[in-house]
Amino acid sequence: MYSWMFRHLPGPLWVRVLITLLALAAIVVVLFGWVFPAIAPYMPFNDGLVGSPQPGDVTAPGGVGTA
Repeated sequence: MYSWMFRHLPGPLWVRVLITLLALAAIVVVLFGWVFPAIAPYMPFNDGLVGSPQPGDVTAPGGVGTA
């Protein structure tokens, strides 16, 4: 598929390489600018909490439980 697209780009080799690099850069910008931020709330690895805290749990400022 990629070779078919590359063969159908206009111009000599250096122009086709430049067009390909610009297209890849545009795809990366769109992914990081709009797609990834839009789906980030739905990703499970964004949860920093391993377990839910229990009402009687007491945690010291250093993160070590004192209960």
